[in-house]
Amino acid sequence: MAATPESTANELLSAIGGRVRRHRRANGMTCRDLAESAGLSLRFLTQVEAGTGNIAVTRLARLAHALDVRLADLVADPAVDSSAHRTVIVLLGLRGAGKSSLGRAVAQSLNIGFQEHDRLVEEAAGMDLKELFPLHGDAYYRRLARETLERFLNQTDAPCLLAASGGLVADPDALDLADQRAHTVWLAASPGDHWERVVAQGDRRPMRNRPDAQAELSRLLARREPLYAQAHHRIDTSCLGPDEAADALRELTQRLVG
Repeated sequence: MAATPESTANELLSAIGGRVRRHRRANGMTCRDLAESAGLSLRFLTQVEAGTGNIAVTRLARLAHALDVRLADLVADPAVDSSAHRTVIVLLGLRGAGKSSLGRAVAQSLNIGFQEHDRLVEEAAGMDLKELFPLHGDAYYRRLARETLERFLNQTDAPCLLAASGGLVADPDALDLADQRAHTVWLAASPGDHWERVVAQGDRRPMRNRPDAQAELSRLLARREPLYAQAHHRIDTSCLGPDEAADALRELTQRLVG
């Protein structure tokens, strides 16, 4: 099926957003730094990096100047950009976002692959996460998570959904890897929905010996939201509900890797 003008425009905006984000990180700039330097609002820059901000050429030129790159470096044809041939969609979000439930259901309905990042880490470590953290600590887990993500992206040629670990965005190298080599989708949800879903799954770990666990989850989500917001795409599972969120992810998956 031939690409429509709308789909071509969406691909171009997504490609521009990814390039702006990569150059910003390479320059060690925060979103606020770049927004101020380019004379853009922080909100609009966030939309541009997410591939949803339809930026004018003059404003894009200011971004290029602030990033110390050529305008052409930001607007190259996505048809010749390796990002246009990505086959993996990485689902981002805190526990309870629906990465596993929605990802598995959508993958099954489309007859494509599905994998959980934490299972890959457990296979590489030869132990469950509940054993890994006490024995080796968080730094070891993050290194292994980064290595397994890179290996998975190198080895996967067919369309696939990957449910990323909730903390992937806290590792800049792993997030940059996902950003450059895959399509990233933030499954957003309210703090209350995150909490209720985890509890409904029968997972008591968030509450064990932590009376303020629900408030801690809200604070963690608030800290990570700016990182999740850098994903190429966003689906609000709280606003949509499970069925409509699954439909939205299915439609997006078909458009990106179908």
